[in-house]
Amino acid sequence: MAIKSKLPQVEESIFSVMTKMAIKYGALNISQGYPDYDTDDKLKELVMKSMREGHNQYAPMAGVFSLRKAIADKIKFLYNKDVNPDTEITITVGATQAIYNAISAMVSSGDEVIVVEPAYDSYVPTIQLNGGIPVSYELNKDDYSYDWDELRALITDKTRLIIINTPHNPTGKVLDAEDIVELRRIANDFDVYFIFDEVYEHLIFDGKEHLSALKYPDLYARSFVTYSFGKAYHNTGWKMGYCIAPPVLTQELRKIHQFNVFSVNNPTQHALAEYMQDKNSFLHLNSFYQQKRDFFNEIIKKTRFIPIKCEGTYFQLVSYAGISDEDDMSFAKRLIKEYGVASIPVSPFYLNRTDNKVIRFCFAKTEELMSEAEERLVRV
Repeated sequence: MAIKSKLPQVEESIFSVMTKMAIKYGALNISQGYPDYDTDDKLKELVMKSMREGHNQYAPMAGVFSLRKAIADKIKFLYNKDVNPDTEITITVGATQAIYNAISAMVSSGDEVIVVEPAYDSYVPTIQLNGGIPVSYELNKDDYSYDWDELRALITDKTRLIIINTPHNPTGKVLDAEDIVELRRIANDFDVYFIFDEVYEHLIFDGKEHLSALKYPDLYARSFVTYSFGKAYHNTGWKMGYCIAPPVLTQELRKIHQFNVFSVNNPTQHALAEYMQDKNSFLHLNSFYQQKRDFFNEIIKKTRFIPIKCEGTYFQLVSYAGISDEDDMSFAKRLIKEYGVASIPVSPFYLNRTDNKVIRFCFAKTEELMSEAEERLVRV
């Protein structure tokens, strides 16, 4: 039987490729974006408690109310923004499903979606699955800053969405006040909508502030804003996230959500609702991850790699241009085979496979693992 693929150009995820190679060659895996340390025992106990209390059947489609209320309280505390738990918050199977639902709700055949690149690898395939046309906007290759005139020039009468990720994976770039001014101008000048991928909202360094779209009424009125519990609480395998959007947009998102997964893991929702009552569960994360970033950067200083400024996330980009002329995929594979360290080449984050001789490391790892990586990286 002949199969007509909906994504004929899509290959196996670069994360899967590099992880498989790391396993095959026994390399240290500081490539894929997940911690190698466990989630809080208290949170695990709360999940078990929730199971024992009988929360083991379907949750409400939009999510357990106590969790949506806890999220609303957090948003009020952090961003001084009132959101309605009933009409503006939806619990999802990780942030990726929230983004999938938002794109699916808004994009039809022929619609254009501006994707800021390098970009998380789920954006473009989801646009294409819905018949949309991804339009690449590449950040400045030197410091990953925005040229807003260039981005505005890409907006046409077919532009439906613009996807913004802050803090940005893989670059670590964080939007500043001037960037927000430009985004608000776009929101007021054009009939476009936004997805703000804010999964690393708590991982911002050096005293910088997370300027969430939720803080700006003109932006929020046209936005889906997505988050991840996995990034905050070191449990990416639980696949728990949420989306905040105005009622009219939430209504459209839930039309997709209810036929996609219908509802999300019930006992974990109850556990998270209780765990979030302690604000320190998320307030300490900036300092926790800044310490890890600084530790890893001290390692990089001892190598021939050149670090690129990381303002947020738990990823560190480094240039190897002074080491090799190889393309980034070849260099990353050789790094595994010859030196036993797994990274992620950055070219797969671009629609056109732009290669700037940059690779990505993840520093959400124990100091023991990073120190072991140091012994290998200094030999490169």
